[in-house]
Amino acid sequence: MSTAMPFIGRLRRVEDQWIDYNGHFNMAYYAVLFDRAADEFFESLGMGAAYTAATQGSIFTLETHTSYVRELKAGDAVRIASQVIAHDHKRLHLCQQMFHADDGFLACVLESMLSHVDLSARRTAPFPAAILAHIAATAKIHAALARPPQVGRIIALPRVT
Repeated sequence: MSTAMPFIGRLRRVEDQWIDYNGHFNMAYYAVLFDRAADEFFESLGMGAAYTAATQGSIFTLETHTSYVRELKAGDAVRIASQVIAHDHKRLHLCQQMFHADDGFLACVLESMLSHVDLSARRTAPFPAAILAHIAATAKIHAALARPPQVGRIIALPRVT
């Protein structure tokens, strides 16, 4: 189990082929980096590839909300922080923040609602007790962290009066 506050994954880089015709990091590839960092975080909770192979349990994404804060360019190194916002017996509310590794600025925030799934039934299922205990312990540690302001936001135009 990770005791990092928050869990910080390994260094990752924006690849040249991920730059779009606007000359910046294409939105689709932010998801690739967040997904790779999520896999690393799930591994720290005991829910990696070996867990899935042994138990037929895995994590599926139910909903996401991405907030693009500052542009990244080809070759930029990033670190992704993963923070448990909340959880219950089969769901995990996760926030991931992508930071420029050298300059430290926040580039992007991904808020996700995830569910534990029984792959043999292809249905949501409760976390096994040991996994739930790891999630609960991590959530307790992460509760001391500031809640990122992007968490819980909705997409809407401002009201015109």
